[in-house]
Order: sequence, then C-alpha cells, then structure tokens
Amino acid sequence: MSFVPGAVRLTVPATSANLGPGFDSLGLALDLRDELTAGVIAAGLEVDVVGEGAGELPTDGSHLVVRAMRLAFDALGGQPPGIRLTCRNVVPHARGLGSSSAAIVAGVNLARALVDDGRSRLPDLAAFQLAAELEGHPDNVAAASFGGLTVAWREEGAFHAAPAQVAPGVRAVALVPPTAVSTEAARALLPATVPHVDAAASAGRAALLVAALGTGWTAKLHDATRDWLHQEYRRSAMPETLDLVDGLRAAGHAAVISGAGPSVLVLTDGAGQAKLRPFAPSGWQVLELEVGTGVHLG
Repeated sequence: MSFVPGAVRLTVPATSANLGPGFDSLGLALDLRDELTAGVIAAGLEVDVVGEGAGELPTDGSHLVVRAMRLAFDALGGQPPGIRLTCRNVVPHARGLGSSSAAIVAGVNLARALVDDGRSRLPDLAAFQLAAELEGHPDNVAAASFGGLTVAWREEGAFHAAPAQVAPGVRAVALVPPTAVSTEAARALLPATVPHVDAAASAGRAALLVAALGTGWTAKLHDATRDWLHQEYRRSAMPETLDLVDGLRAAGHAAVISGAGPSVLVLTDGAGQAKLRPFAPSGWQVLELEVGTGVHLG
C-alpha cells in the first residue's frame, strides 16, 4: 500500500436526522460545511482545530476524525507513519446538526483519499458502512456521505441507505441554541416501547414527508412533519426547544427537532423565511440553508 504525496482536502455537510416522523431513518444534508485537510507525514500526529470546537476538542488520537481515519486505514490495509490534520469547523457541535457524523465521514474519506487506490480498496458503500458502524446509527452518516435526502436502515447487522428526491424549491431554516444537549442524554429519555397507534401514525407521516419533499408539495410539509415517536419524550431535556417547535407549528410552520436536538429545523419553500426570525429566542442563531451535497473532495 502506498500513500499519495502532499495533502488532500474535503468538505462535508451538516445534516438533520429524523425530520419529525422519520426516526433513525431519514436524513437531510444541509449546505453548511466543515473543511478538512490531511496529509501523511514522517511520524507522529499533528491536529489543528479552527472554528467550532477549537480549544475544546482533543488534538490527540481520541479526536473523532483521527479515530475514523485510523479505522479506515486498517480497512485499507495499513497505517501511515504519521498524520497531519487540520479541521476548519462551522457545523455547531452537540446541537443536532450531525457534527459527529460529519467528523466520521470526513475521516473515512480522508483516509481513502490518502491511499493511492483507496477508492477501489474501500468503495463508497463500504466506506458508508464503516462510518455507520463507528457512529452506531446510519441516518446522519448516510446524508453526509451521499447528500440530499436519504433513507437509511439496519438489517442483519449491516447498514443500508437509499437516496430520495428533494424538489428544487425546498429549503431549510435551522434555529440553533447557544447551549448543547448530548445525543446520549436525549436518547436516554426515549421509552423502550410506544403504542401501536403512535407507531402507525408516525409511519404514515414519514411516508407523506418523503412524497412531499420529492414533489415539492410544500403545503403538506406541516402535516408530514408531525411526530409521535420521540420529540415529546425529550421535552424535559430541552423545554425551550419544544416550546419553540410548538410555537412554530401553531403558526403553520413545518418545525421539528433537528436530530436529537436541541436545534430546531423548519422545512419551507423559501418564501417568508424572514418571518421565522422573530420566533428565535434570545441568543439563538438562525441559519437559512439549501439542501446540501455529500462529502466532496477538492
């Protein structure tokens, strides 16, 4: 196995999972992108973090991008003598916008790009599988890998993903709070079982959501984003988030918790996005975003 000379660069998108009723299955790439550069060096590990997470994230082998790179290098056939990595992060951390998936997908793809025949040794679907295994669930990883809207699932120990259409007019607005909530804390609030009627209702809305996004039937996005499986159970961990979702939905907006929260995502046709800003609590960011492409080299 040989390594390419010089550095490789890629960008990877933020993502929003669940989108309301599509719990642990639907993911949407957003045009808010981290930029990472890596190269093989003679020895050691050099990690530099700029932007989100600077001064907080580890700069040793426990850094998530490095861990993903090491995992991918093992799958590719061997470790390099040393790694230099620079992360220029803009995706907010621990806000439900897929920062960990972005790191993992970036690390796997950086490793592939640093090996001369990396893409043939580790094809796209195998790279996705590796990233999903490290993340533990595939929804954000699928959207970060392939872009757009994805449907992901796990069957017999393997992860799978399929693309779904998003009409050109669909936009997203992310309302991002100043404080974080960990995915683990948010998941810990979910019950082991839910009523059959709730599962059936949520499944129907998830199907409607895929249809509405694909056709641009934005008038149905409010109905299509209603959830019974997870959002209300998380209220105690993020009451301000759920109050914001309630207020936006009462005003007719297709608002959901983004991933495990605490950010809120609103799906829209782009018209009247300015009307969403007055809903944002003090200190919250409002990001108007296009649907994004997947991880991209160069």
